[in-house]
Amino acid sequence: MNDMVKNILLWVVIAVVLMSVFNSFGPKVAPTAQMSYSQFLQDAKQGRIKQVTIDGRTIQGRTDSGERFTTYSPETDNSPMIGELLNHGVEIEGQPPEKQGLLMQIFISWFPMLLLIGIWVFFLRQMQGGGAGRGAMSFGKSRARMMGEDQIKVTFADVAGVDEAKEEVVELVEFLRDPSKFQKLGGKIPRGVLMVGSPGTGKTLLAKAIAGEAKVPFFSISGSDFVEMFVGVGASRVRDMFEQAKKHAPCIIFIDEIDAVGRHRGAGLGGGHDEREQTLNQLLVEMDGFEGNEGIIVIAATNRPDVLDPALLRPGRFDRQVVVPLPDVRGREQILKVHMRKVPLSDNVKPSVIARGTPGFSGADLANLVNEAALFAARSNKRDVDMDDFEKAKDKIMMGAERKSMVMSEEEPLQLQQAAAGKPDFQPVRRPDRRVDHFWPGSGDHRRPERHRARHGYRPQHGHEVGAFRPAGTVDLHRGRRRGLPGAQRDPAQECLRRDRTRHRRGNSYRHQSQLPAFRRVVAGPSR
Repeated sequence: MNDMVKNILLWVVIAVVLMSVFNSFGPKVAPTAQMSYSQFLQDAKQGRIKQVTIDGRTIQGRTDSGERFTTYSPETDNSPMIGELLNHGVEIEGQPPEKQGLLMQIFISWFPMLLLIGIWVFFLRQMQGGGAGRGAMSFGKSRARMMGEDQIKVTFADVAGVDEAKEEVVELVEFLRDPSKFQKLGGKIPRGVLMVGSPGTGKTLLAKAIAGEAKVPFFSISGSDFVEMFVGVGASRVRDMFEQAKKHAPCIIFIDEIDAVGRHRGAGLGGGHDEREQTLNQLLVEMDGFEGNEGIIVIAATNRPDVLDPALLRPGRFDRQVVVPLPDVRGREQILKVHMRKVPLSDNVKPSVIARGTPGFSGADLANLVNEAALFAARSNKRDVDMDDFEKAKDKIMMGAERKSMVMSEEEPLQLQQAAAGKPDFQPVRRPDRRVDHFWPGSGDHRRPERHRARHGYRPQHGHEVGAFRPAGTVDLHRGRRRGLPGAQRDPAQECLRRDRTRHRRGNSYRHQSQLPAFRRVVAGPSR
């Protein structure tokens, strides 16, 4: 239940209580029967009316039998009626002016003042963000979003592909559940854990899984939420965040992109007095200062650990650094199985095959792959997602949307197919490519992650083999007496080897095209 619903219910309860109080102090009116005015005059002439009380046009009275009645005069001037009633011996009483109760008098006299005070309090709460630290006058309040124990549904079963990182943080759950187990042997709970990894590898998901397994509150904030244009605001927000965390200890504070506030000090234009450095100083004090923060574990995530301040990385603040790398083929298969739980799959879907065809994909990329495949299946009005949908989704993510409107001559598609087929044909050492695609130059084929990028080691001749593999499509076109494609001619072996030499530091020497085995066999032709 959010704060708005709570406020509405509170005001409804207050209104009901006030109405009940006013009704209790109001005049008690006995129930009376309704009588028409003509019947009233007729009964008065016949002597059946004993007593009446006139209040404006309202006439209340009592018959000779003791029954009470109420009627209304159609005329504002009751003088003729009063004279006729007196002639028939009816006792007439006048209604005195209504006297208001003490509470009603106080309410009416103080209502304007109370209204002004209520409006002032309302706008003050709006400016302060309703106490949530989001208003115009709440610069120093923390912007951390708190998630309770019942709101976190993520567990370690939802985290896949990062087994080593998961093993590093499993111990934190035991620290939060039973800290006395380690404290009686002299061990201390880690103050902080720094998660390092590329975007989309699951750092935030892993932090949520820790809180979900330990059943503790989870505070989430970004590093950029601390820094403002006013000096001192960031430090105040850090203090307020740790004060809130102490009230809910044991708990976890997760700071995403901590490099936004934790960079090296002294590198800014403002010297040692700028806002970011003051915020960092306060964070250092809160994590390991004179006051201990028992039961509070700070988990931070970044993909730039090299720019962080050394004082932030020392033991006592971030005691552990957990590397969350890109998943390997087995990790990708596990991640795909996790995301495929909520998707109806066809019998021909094989996560292992999809994992082998997606090297370099992060966990977020694989989640997007499954979602795109489901969208392709929905567009085709299918009941489940098959392997063809995953292939289309993979091609879209790797190389962009298909260019169906591109105008090509009748000869160009055949040249593209022949160039693509010639690449594995002339490769000296065949790599286990699952399939070969052909793309028009500039259609996004440079974004295709190749399997050799995910290799952990290379043989010395690997660069020459790749160099011979790249222009193989052009050679195959020349051998077939067809002109080469511009895209293949712009990717010669020497350029490939020069780029590989610069990136992988293979040395300054490389063989000429004529010295490459594949080129010598193709260009020279069979020996006579």
